[in-house]
Amino acid sequence: MAQVSKKRIWGWMMFDWAQQPYATLGLTFIFAPYFAAVAADHFAAEGMAVDAAKAQAQGLWSSAQTVSGLFIALSAPLLGAWADASGRKMPWLAGFTALAVICAASLWGLLPDGTGLMMALVAFWAGYTASECAFNLNNATLPQLGTPQQVGRISGSASAFGYWGGVVSLFAMLLLFAENETGTTLIGTAPVLGLDPAAREGTRFVGPFIAIWFALFMVPFFLWNRDPAPSPRGRARAGTIIAELRAALRDLAERPSYRSFLLSSMLYRDSLAALYAYGGIYARLVLGWEITQIGVFGIIAAISAAILSWAGGHADQRFGPKPVILSCVWLLIAVSTIIIGMSRDHLFALPLTEGSPLPDILFYICGAIIGGAGGALYSASRSMMVRHTDPARAAEAFGLFALSGKATAFLAPALITFFTLWTQSNQLGFLPVIFLFLGGLTLLRWVQPDGDRAE
Repeated sequence: MAQVSKKRIWGWMMFDWAQQPYATLGLTFIFAPYFAAVAADHFAAEGMAVDAAKAQAQGLWSSAQTVSGLFIALSAPLLGAWADASGRKMPWLAGFTALAVICAASLWGLLPDGTGLMMALVAFWAGYTASECAFNLNNATLPQLGTPQQVGRISGSASAFGYWGGVVSLFAMLLLFAENETGTTLIGTAPVLGLDPAAREGTRFVGPFIAIWFALFMVPFFLWNRDPAPSPRGRARAGTIIAELRAALRDLAERPSYRSFLLSSMLYRDSLAALYAYGGIYARLVLGWEITQIGVFGIIAAISAAILSWAGGHADQRFGPKPVILSCVWLLIAVSTIIIGMSRDHLFALPLTEGSPLPDILFYICGAIIGGAGGALYSASRSMMVRHTDPARAAEAFGLFALSGKATAFLAPALITFFTLWTQSNQLGFLPVIFLFLGGLTLLRWVQPDGDRAE
């Protein structure tokens, strides 16, 4: 394999840095809890009981996530096959990035009184969908950056770099913009740029902040990455692409390790996505945390993710990705169990005194484990996928990888919605997360540690 320049590798890694705030600030620690609080207050003002309003807010968020996941699942394999056939990924990456930037900027329109609630919901998930589509295409270039052994370290380093981007962006939001209930930021000052804390303009600035960050740091990505020379295969045709995709799906029947890995990752990545999506909402609705407190939680989780993703990448290079995946899934099962058994007034069967700091301490620890194990898990999964991938059809393969990650993306949110509304409990609503992790562990038994990559 020809030596790949460091500049190209850094350019590829810049995508993780540029995109990460959409997940860190938007999906988990700033916008999602703000949306949940505004939605719950809005439904309560319409006459719902407080607990029912909170459950309805969580259900609304999870329903939109379900739609987003289904779209990504259905479109990713076709988009990947088309990109392989045409040899052009950069125009698609540019288009998806532009859409994500526009949607993120429009999140400013969600006011504290609920004005713009549905518009913000649609905009966030449309932008998130575009961002994930671009991420899938970027992942498809990973096999070109090194040998199967090297890509574990490269993938881990990229994930770590991305999480550090999340840490920096979260620090900036908490110190300068996002206000708590008293109208001040984490350092006790009013939001900068003259933003009005009474209208929650500091917190609402998270949308434009994500948009600016994404657009700015994608510049080196596009400068240092180029599509390869045009393929001699000629113009991509829809019939040919669909036929090749069908052949790839039939190929799964003859590759048990590949098939088991895709099915396993389908379950455990769905559970991980649920933990990311609902962590901030849980902290807001169950523990009653303010936005700035959730942000501190996010910083701890992001730093842990950056450190353990880097360490996981080196462990991947030395031991292979499968042991890393197994260790991370067991850690996440333990954390999910604690989340289900904990509230403000009890820890499993143990009652807690009013004002006990134990739930807060435990949830900070859980956040560090979720961030660290989750970052290392995705990095190792990306590396394991390379060990099952034909470099000539990498985008198609990573399209299937995206499909496996999103094919049941409706399942965790739908089950969480069902359990939450059925039990009227935000904690018990997380039970399906454990079930899906256990299913993923079971299927990993048939995955070969070194994959079955075709020669």
